[in-house]
Amino acid sequence: MAHVPGLRSPYDTIGGIVYFGRMLDKIRLHAKGALPADYASFIGDQTGVFDQRCCRFLQVDYTKISARVVQGGTDEEILEWAFQNGRKPSDEEVEIWNGFMSKRGWRDAARERLIFRLNEAGMPMDGSIETMFDFIDADEERPLKKFSA
Repeated sequence: MAHVPGLRSPYDTIGGIVYFGRMLDKIRLHAKGALPADYASFIGDQTGVFDQRCCRFLQVDYTKISARVVQGGTDEEILEWAFQNGRKPSDEEVEIWNGFMSKRGWRDAARERLIFRLNEAGMPMDGSIETMFDFIDADEERPLKKFSA
């Protein structure tokens, strides 16, 4: 894959929460018909594993949040909507979420998938890409960065 204008890194945060902004970007781009087909197969609550996890974390239905995103508003307004229509996690829960998501693929059950994706993309197994977030950034031609609290 390559850089997709308007699609941010999964490391970027909204309200301190990783990945949420990326999910919103995917919804917006898909609604405009600007999300590449390869990405469209990984959205929502059926095939978008990270989207599923994010919605479960906030206890909101993907279809409902999609409809809310398409109505418009800032990322912060949509996050507040999610808190009101799902739940607002505690600071500790956000810390755990961020740690889990930002390390997915590093010494866990997703490691095999990360290796598969690296091989599929022809990327080196040199240790520079340790997580799925790293892979996404590298695959989308972003400089690698690590999550910091």
